[in-house]
Amino acid sequence: MVFKRLLGSLGVGGPAVDTVLDPIAAVPGGTLSGQVHLKGGNADFTIDHITLELIARVEAEHDHGESEGAVVFDRFTVGGGFRLTEGEHRSIPFAITLPWETPITELYGQPLGIVLGVRTELGVAGAKDKGDLDQLTVRPLPAQEAVLEALGQLGFGFKSADLELGHIRGTGQQLPFYQEIELTPAPAYAHQVNEIEVTFLTNPAAMEVVIEADKRGGFFTEGHDAVTRYTVSHADVPHRNWNAEVEAWMRQLVEHRASYGSHGGHAAHGVYGHGAPHADKDHGHHGHGDHHGHRSGPGMGTVVAAGAAGLAVGVVGGLVAAEVVDEVGDEVGDFFEGDDEDEGGDDEA
Repeated sequence: MVFKRLLGSLGVGGPAVDTVLDPIAAVPGGTLSGQVHLKGGNADFTIDHITLELIARVEAEHDHGESEGAVVFDRFTVGGGFRLTEGEHRSIPFAITLPWETPITELYGQPLGIVLGVRTELGVAGAKDKGDLDQLTVRPLPAQEAVLEALGQLGFGFKSADLELGHIRGTGQQLPFYQEIELTPAPAYAHQVNEIEVTFLTNPAAMEVVIEADKRGGFFTEGHDAVTRYTVSHADVPHRNWNAEVEAWMRQLVEHRASYGSHGGHAAHGVYGHGAPHADKDHGHHGHGDHHGHRSGPGMGTVVAAGAAGLAVGVVGGLVAAEVVDEVGDEVGDFFEGDDEDEGGDDEA
C-alpha cells in the first residue's frame, strides 16, 4: 500500500492517509463506500476525527468575468477518537449516502467532463489537514438515464456539461449549484433552436427536469430562451414510453406554448420565455447573466458503439471527442490541489 499523503500540518513523521473508494460507480442518493487506510508516523498520535468532503469544480460568472472554484457540497465524519501508535497500520471502513442532487459524471461509461472528488481531512492533535483526494464517479439514476436515452434516440447530440453556481427559482434545489447538460438539437428542431440545456434535480421520490432552449430568431424577431419543467416519479420510470414523452416535451418547448397540469406522473410546470435568459435561474452574488428501473435500450448502446468508431451520433456521440476525454484524466488532483474551496453562494431574491 502506497500512502499518498503525509499529514502536512505535522511535518515529517506525521501519519499518512490513503482513502480507497470501492470500484463501483455511485448514483445520486446512493451509497458510496470504501476504506480510509492510515499509517502511523514516528510517534503516537491521537486521531480526533476523519472527515470526508465531497467537492466539485463549479463555474460562476460575475462582474469581472467567469471563474472556476472548488465547492464543498457535503461532509461526513467517518471515524476518530482513537490513538494511532507509531508505525501502526489501521483501516477505517465507511459507507456514506450521496446527496440526491449529486451531479452525474458519466453516461454509459463515457465521461461528461464533470470533476468531482472525495477529500479526506484528518484532525490530529488539534490540527486539521486536507489529506488524500480521490476522483468520484457518479452514474445516472434510471430516471436520468431514461430521459437522456430518449433524447439520444430522438437525435439530440451531447455538446458539454458543467456545474453552475446558483439556484433555479421555483424548484426544490438543495445544493448551491446545479448541473447543465448542453445538447445540440435534433435535425427536426435544428431550424428552431440553437441548443438545449437539461438540468436534473432529484429527490427520494421524484426528479425535476428543467429544459431550456436557446431559440433561433426570425427575420423580424430576436432569438430568446424558453424554459419548461417537468416532474418524473422514480416509480413511474419503467412504465412510460420515454421517446414519446420527451418528444412531447420538445414540441411544447419549441412551440413556446404554456401548459399546466399533470398526467401519468409527469407534471408540466409551464414555459418561460421572452424574458431575460435563464429567467428562472438565480446565480446569487456570483452572477451568471445572459448564458450561459434501469433502462438501457439498444438505441443508446448502438450510439456508444458508434461513438467509439468516430461517429457523433445521439446524446453521447460527442463524449468520445479527445478534448472531453483528455480533459478529465488526472484533472481532479490538478484542479483541487491547493485550491480554496467555496462552500456555496447565497440565494438572492
